[in-house]
Amino acid sequence: MADWNPNQYLKFEDERTRPSVELLRRVPLVAAERCVDIGCGPGNSTELVADRFPMAQVSGLESSPGMIAKAQERLPGLNFELGDVSTWKPEHRFDLIFANAVLQWVPNHSTLLPRLAHLLRPGGCLAIQMPNNHDEPSHQLMREVAERGSWAGKLSAAPSAKEQLGSLEDYYAWLLATGCEVDIWQTTYVHPLSGARAIVEWFKSTGLKPYLDPLTSEERVAFEDTYEAAIADAYPAQADGRVLLRFPRLFIVAQKR
Repeated sequence: MADWNPNQYLKFEDERTRPSVELLRRVPLVAAERCVDIGCGPGNSTELVADRFPMAQVSGLESSPGMIAKAQERLPGLNFELGDVSTWKPEHRFDLIFANAVLQWVPNHSTLLPRLAHLLRPGGCLAIQMPNNHDEPSHQLMREVAERGSWAGKLSAAPSAKEQLGSLEDYYAWLLATGCEVDIWQTTYVHPLSGARAIVEWFKSTGLKPYLDPLTSEERVAFEDTYEAAIADAYPAQADGRVLLRFPRLFIVAQKR
């Protein structure tokens, strides 16, 4: 895919940061010496980790040069590394590995999550949040629009985050086997947005990217317009004119014994 757009992503910074806040609240650590935010994006989640553990050495890992630049601009005192979590081999172990809204894009969770858990110090925590909205109208309509337009051939191999996700039982078993206590839950957020176009803008920086990136500029406009019309039908306006975007998210906190 093309590089991620931090400015597009941050159009909904408050809504995107809220799951990080709530995930971090469930991390049972009193103190930490070394923390890493993998898939740190523009640094909004890294900033939360640094504020929670001000005495810790906090770093970020991110595969997008654009996101790294934004994170470094936001947090010039921290170290950010350009890299891919699927091949990441750090020199140190961590008290906290924080992964907010990134691992849904990374395959092979049955080996990835145990590998991350083995990078924890005793008592350390792996804290994960992943969107789990594959079956929501927002994502069903992405697939339908991709399949029925003139662009269908180009988009036949568009990746789906759903392909990477395991079941609740899978995650519990994989992490339990690494010697972790596992806390796992799901929350459905309901975001009031200004209209159908706002939903399009939300997903342009995430779920829509695999569909938009292969298209020409003209095709992108047509795809977005078709998708927006479908979204307007699926998300009716409320009494105040806003629409309600339902957004299920899966959370996991695994603490090494």
